[in-house]
Amino acid sequence: MKKKGFVQMAAALLTVALISAGCQNADKDTGTKEGKSSQTVTFDFWAAPNPTQQAFWKSMADEYMKDHPNVKIKVSPMPESPSSEAGIQSAIASGHAPAVSENISRGFAAQLAASRAIVPLDELKGFDELIEQRNMKTTISSWEFADQHQYVLPIYSNAMLFGWRMDILKELGYQEPPKTYSEVMEVGQKLKEKYPDKFLWARADLVKPTWWARWFDFFMLYNAASDGNNFMKGNQLVVDDQAGVKTLQFFKELQKNDLLLTREATDPFENATSIMVDLGPWTFPYWAEKFPEMKFQQNYALSLPPVPDDVDPNKAKTFADTKGLVIYASATKEQQQAAFDFIRWVYSDVKHDLDWFKQTNLPPARDDLSTNEAFVSYLEENPQLKQYAENIPNAIPPVDNEKTVEIQELIGKEALTPVIKGQKTPEKAWEDMKKAIDGVLK
Repeated sequence: MKKKGFVQMAAALLTVALISAGCQNADKDTGTKEGKSSQTVTFDFWAAPNPTQQAFWKSMADEYMKDHPNVKIKVSPMPESPSSEAGIQSAIASGHAPAVSENISRGFAAQLAASRAIVPLDELKGFDELIEQRNMKTTISSWEFADQHQYVLPIYSNAMLFGWRMDILKELGYQEPPKTYSEVMEVGQKLKEKYPDKFLWARADLVKPTWWARWFDFFMLYNAASDGNNFMKGNQLVVDDQAGVKTLQFFKELQKNDLLLTREATDPFENATSIMVDLGPWTFPYWAEKFPEMKFQQNYALSLPPVPDDVDPNKAKTFADTKGLVIYASATKEQQQAAFDFIRWVYSDVKHDLDWFKQTNLPPARDDLSTNEAFVSYLEENPQLKQYAENIPNAIPPVDNEKTVEIQELIGKEALTPVIKGQKTPEKAWEDMKKAIDGVLK
């Protein structure tokens, strides 16, 4: 889900803290030998600072401990002041990190991995079996890091979609959302002719340097235009230049035709000030409470991001707003394996993923979410979630670089914002952005 903070700390400090924490944990009477000792293994599990997620993990831990009396799991919410990332880094530095936590993005995981604060999950016993049991081979493949290791097990994946006001589109003569740039511009022209005061997309973040905002504007469209190009591989930019320039050109055309509202507005999509919005499934409970008139396929529909005219819309990709689990290097080997065995148990039963989906409204990161019989009735009851489920394999997670914050700030500062403000051409903005990012990576 959307994030408001990301505090970085020095790698050297983390490394020293890990050595200290490892020594502290080694003194604890928590070990087993290959799970066969009568000694009790105790470990901490930090859940996301979200009541529904905490409740889910507490119920899972309680159920697991009933059948595993030699395992004690302490579930608690992770600290979130000033951010959950800062809370985790502070715990690592002070030697009080948990054995396992959720709520980790791929970008933050890259920072933790670079500091050797988390362990490669693919080196733990049972990793391959877990991926097979949960049917997530395709989903997790895009999470592989540049060193060919998997440090994060994705829990949920929000394949970000665009919402469209179908009631207004139908007034304009359309029965479905536009799929290509030219179709979007055509819709925008008709919108302005009929409703001069309305906009296509209301998004104040387009002209702000907020790093995480780029996930929900630039990356949604860039991923669609580039067939899911990774943008980065390790410390190397591997951008699709043609797709990047076309993405910026699209933003330029939207602004040029007065189709973007970049000042703050209250609920512009719900109030029909705009007819397009970047939309995650966490919005639906809010609508149910505050805007019950918002009905799927009546006054709104969902679609993948539009693509350049020479790209097949049926093959469009999008951004994956997704978080996962990591296991910390400061835990003892016994704690690490015990924590992973617990995770394997959770995901060995598809009913647990269904319970998660119902409690959190966050789509489980499974390749078969839209086809598995366990989810059929729930998706039929909640059809607005089905497209999110279907597009999980088409959603690209954040870049795996420890300098994610600086990189995404530069996308806004050097490229997106100056193009929208008419200060740079798309071509110059793209080259300036690449040069600036290369400077940060050196």
